[in-house]
Amino acid sequence: MATQRKPLPTMNAQLKTIFSKARLNFVVLAAIVLLAVLGKLSYPELTNRIFEAADQLVSDLILVFVAITLGAFIPQFKLVVMGAIGAFIAAAGAIHFGIFNYLTIDYLFSVLIVVLGFAAIANLYRHYREFEL
Repeated sequence: MATQRKPLPTMNAQLKTIFSKARLNFVVLAAIVLLAVLGKLSYPELTNRIFEAADQLVSDLILVFVAITLGAFIPQFKLVVMGAIGAFIAAAGAIHFGIFNYLTIDYLFSVLIVVLGFAAIANLYRHYREFEL
């Protein structure tokens, strides 16, 4: 006897499922784009410094590998987002109190953008791999 194959879900149903499962990923990526656009309109010098530093950080492969690992292997992406933002706040507090004299908030914000961006893309890819094409 031949077994009946389940019909594949339509592409529209798959996209809806990806959007519902990976909503936070799209929110993080949209926030980065919105930050770039609003920053260019309101304070372009600071925005240029932050995104130039983020561009240089992408060549730091250890940071990128850590971000991709966080996004791909931690099942709850909201823990990654809350952890990254919590680490940013803690480090910003340490900068404010003079514990980290060699760091700036601009550079730290660049690290946050790189980590959240790559983690969101890796987590989005993790959701995408679950589907049959």
